[in-house]
Amino acid sequence: MKLNRKINELKEEIIESTQEIMRIKSVGEEEKEDMPFGEGVSKALECALKISRRLGFNTKNLDGYVGYAEYGEGEDYIGILGHLDIVPEGDGWKYPPYAAEIHEGKIYGRGALDDKGPIMAALYGLKAIKDLNLPLSKKVRIIFGTNEETGSKEMEYYLEREKPPIAGFTPDAEYPLIYAEKGITSFNVVKDLKNISTEDICIKYIKGGQRVNMVPDYCEAGIWAKEKDCIIKALEKFKLHNDFNLTAHIKSDMVVIKSIGVSTHGSLPELGINAIMQMFLFLASLPMEGTDIHEFLDFFNKHVGFECHGESFGVALEDEESGKLSFNVGTIDMTEDKVSLGLNLRYPVTYTFEDMIKPFEKTLEGTGMRIEDMDHMAPLYFPKDHELIKTLLKVYTEQTGEKKEPLAIGGGTYAKEMPNIVAYGPIFPGKPDLDHQVNEYIEIEDLIMNAKIYAHAIYELAK
Repeated sequence: MKLNRKINELKEEIIESTQEIMRIKSVGEEEKEDMPFGEGVSKALECALKISRRLGFNTKNLDGYVGYAEYGEGEDYIGILGHLDIVPEGDGWKYPPYAAEIHEGKIYGRGALDDKGPIMAALYGLKAIKDLNLPLSKKVRIIFGTNEETGSKEMEYYLEREKPPIAGFTPDAEYPLIYAEKGITSFNVVKDLKNISTEDICIKYIKGGQRVNMVPDYCEAGIWAKEKDCIIKALEKFKLHNDFNLTAHIKSDMVVIKSIGVSTHGSLPELGINAIMQMFLFLASLPMEGTDIHEFLDFFNKHVGFECHGESFGVALEDEESGKLSFNVGTIDMTEDKVSLGLNLRYPVTYTFEDMIKPFEKTLEGTGMRIEDMDHMAPLYFPKDHELIKTLLKVYTEQTGEKKEPLAIGGGTYAKEMPNIVAYGPIFPGKPDLDHQVNEYIEIEDLIMNAKIYAHAIYELAK
């Protein structure tokens, strides 16, 4: 328990350093000279390295992209990866978002929990090891990332110049740890349109959704019709059999249909109500058989509808570790010559990208549709009996007295950007996830507990 006593001695310093770095508004901005992600992020990186030097660590700044504090000897190193960039503060704060004020045992401000407080806790965990002169067989690096919130481009830069750690963690999620993260794909299914109207009806546009990784809560379509009343009556009849939030109103020469759903994260589409798919079902009920757009709508009603796991598309993968594939229709953009549907599919960790995309492409065969703008992050998966998982879980149990099972998630964490690491804390079970929220805070008690857990975890991995 020497480490815990040392952390207790360092408590005021940990709080002050956390406040110091939280007072910098490090939202990513346009690149400036020697500041790849803008001035605020650059200041935060310099501040973290200055604190590290003050604590007696060797530091390195990789051209403003990323920096690290290093301790120990040897070729191999243990990596602890945190990030200093933050999301914009938003409105409605009860305390100033960049003052790092303490109220009722909590430090309030943007970045308190995500991720400035936790990376300071890890840095001071290493400081405790250094002060006690505990013997290590490997080097340890506290790596300060700068672009996690908007693309993690700094990690590409880092890994082109430095070898990856042999093991480690990122304090950027929740406890006890995350051992499995699904593969994530985002892409568009696109079809060129030559024939979108009959003599009586023409769908002029469909627009909906903001991001592919969100269940869309709004979709709108503009319909030209020889008899506008027919469209309104068709909607009234449709709603007798379908409990959807759809409305119609006449706007100049068109009938505008609005579909209202319920938004939720794209990794859990079953928790939302998809406004786009509500719209598709209604539009396909209009007498437009034989048109390109009707075929497109009909295809997605048949192969997706309100399913959330890809059953009718032939991609319903599932495993014991991470559960079912999630299938989210996130955006739609249809003009008179093209339609593009944005999808977000997250596949289970024991499968490959090919296991998902091959059956997906097979279902598309012969439809004239194509896949564009594919963005893919491979799954992250460590078996539960992997040494890294066992070590970190053991430390968590010893320090908290709680025996918890590791987590599998549909989202992606910072751990996906760096080989050989997993997400480990800082949010304790039952505590609110305040990342990106107004009035973000970290409890001082939790900040210090994180420092103790991270100190022991670093020591166990590097001894």
